[in-house]
Amino acid sequence: MALIAPRMTDGLPVEDAEKLQRALAGSHDITVFVDGTVHRLPPQARDAVVDLLSRFSRGEAVAVSSVEELLTTSQAAELAGISHTFLRNMTDRGEIPVEYRGTHRRIRRAAIIAWLELQRKTEEAKPPSGENDGARAPK
Repeated sequence: MALIAPRMTDGLPVEDAEKLQRALAGSHDITVFVDGTVHRLPPQARDAVVDLLSRFSRGEAVAVSSVEELLTTSQAAELAGISHTFLRNMTDRGEIPVEYRGTHRRIRRAAIIAWLELQRKTEEAKPPSGENDGARAPK
């Protein structure tokens, strides 16, 4: 996994930390307002926000960053539902971007998800093929 642009924030002043700690005590309901609009956070995001606020309430300094997961070719092939060899050939042709860590290929999870989405859209755009396409089989 690659750590992307961490942002460090000092701990809260003691008085602010104590107020936050009291507000969080026994509550997991977090309401988020963005430009005056209420947003309900999905459980993963809610848990991350509660964890962040809890750390601030204890007076801890906090670093926030995003992580982009790098997969081995085996992991990426399994996620894509294709063979390891087929995936390596696709990276050789430049169809899926690859990074090297020494001699080892690493592929971003997002690149595999984008490729899968492209495959899905391509499949949906194809005209349906099948036995009942309006033509009768000769007798």
